Amino acid sequence: MRPGAPDSGRVGRSHRRWGRLRALATALLVAGIAAALARAGGRALIARSERRLNPVGSTPQYRPSDRAREIHARSTVVDLHADSLLWGRDLLKRGTRGHVDVPRLVEGGVAIQVFAVTTKVPRNLNIVRNDDRTDDILLVAIGRGWPRATWRSLLARAEHQARRLQGFADRSGGRLTVIRSRTDLEAFLARRAADPGIVGGLLAIEGAHAVDGDPANVDRLSAAGYRMVAPTHFFDNPFAGSAHGVEQGGLTPLGRELIGRLDGASIIVDLAHASARTIDDVLAIATRPVVASHTGVRGTADNARNLSDDQLRGIAATGGMVGIGFWPTATGGEDVSSIGRAIAYAAGVIGVEHVGLGSDFDGAVPVPFDASGLALVTESLLAHGFDEAAIGQIMGGNAIDLLRRCLPAG
Repeated sequence: MRPGAPDSGRVGRSHRRWGRLRALATALLVAGIAAALARAGGRALIARSERRLNPVGSTPQYRPSDRAREIHARSTVVDLHADSLLWGRDLLKRGTRGHVDVPRLVEGGVAIQVFAVTTKVPRNLNIVRNDDRTDDILLVAIGRGWPRATWRSLLARAEHQARRLQGFADRSGGRLTVIRSRTDLEAFLARRAADPGIVGGLLAIEGAHAVDGDPANVDRLSAAGYRMVAPTHFFDNPFAGSAHGVEQGGLTPLGRELIGRLDGASIIVDLAHASARTIDDVLAIATRPVVASHTGVRGTADNARNLSDDQLRGIAATGGMVGIGFWPTATGGEDVSSIGRAIAYAAGVIGVEHVGLGSDFDGAVPVPFDASGLALVTESLLAHGFDEAAIGQIMGGNAIDLLRRCLPAG
């Protein structure tokens, strides 16, 4: 071999190494393309599912009366529940599906929207009996390309969705503000008095299973910006029984610890979806106002999803409030008048000062209108005999008062 000539063994090994690297790079490229295609397919599937699961009724062009529009414009409208973060839409753009985004909230005169986060729901969801063995939100996490940590951890899902809301706020140029404290609330209300084209957002959790079994993780929910937490959602969990679970029990010892930690963090306890025994147990130990953020009343729609008169009175006795939902299971009907009728019934039992709006927009339910049509509720309240002062309370004044009493100082 000539001096300086390449070593054929080394050349062969080098070629083999480069061949392996090229094969690996090709495999990674193919896997990346496959993953991108899978995500694109997942997003398309989720979009189709949302169009099917979040339909809007046929109310023609949302035309309330002049008086309703004037009263609505003078109201500070607050909706206590929407699931809009789940579906992957850009909430800064006016959408062609679903119920809520910032432009439609502005069109509907909404000052503050509570954005609720779902971290796990069972397959074949129903309001009677569900267990926790299946997890449709995992499919959403994979289909939307959420961080891999969200595939295993419900807490990671909660933190991811909180970051999404903050990301929208950061990109909004001031049109969307995340409210975390009384200081934030008052600053936002002062700004909105001069500019009704802005919206405040507040984070809530459906189901304390989001803390991954450890009540100490309430601190992480608080740090992420969550200010309302429901002990349960559609299935029983280690903390409490669900109205739609298998056992439908009450608070467990771990659940009592959870309630204490929520109170200590100035996080509002939400009894929507709680079993009757859980409601009784929470009301027995409540030291702060509690809410049922999105519900119906059995006086107008008698089913397992809705509250009895005694449960309404118990929530009101804490200084709390109920948000009346907009979907048929909650209201007993499919039109706007049904919403007004349910609100009127609740107000008749516990007083106007304890009633508000809990639409459940984007919650896989049919509603008569999207967020841009909320003045129709004002119209319905007029038709049910409420005066302007009472309408102002129901449409948001009561919720503002609750937040002033319950949010952390700053």
